Amino acid sequence: MPAPAFSISADLLATIAARAAELELSEASVSHLRREWPGVHFTFCGEEDVPARLNPFLAGDGFNLYLVNNADHCVAFTSQLEAATGIVLATISED
Repeated sequence: MPAPAFSISADLLATIAARAAELELSEASVSHLRREWPGVHFTFCGEEDVPARLNPFLAGDGFNLYLVNNADHCVAFTSQLEAATGIVLATISED
């Protein structure tokens, strides 16, 4: 399995969550996060787009962070930080 382009750590996730909260998470703010951390793959979606059986790796204010891995050329959610190659930021709707 190839190594991730950027090492994702618990500290990095906490920093990204704090920054996402400051930016009020949206497609535009995720583009901003991509510019701040060009080595990290970000995906933006709504919480309803994430399988209900999954638990977020980290919960933010109005959004959840999930980890993904693209081993074997197939992207899948992972709960293992050391295997993560990207981050999914899922907004939580208020209804």
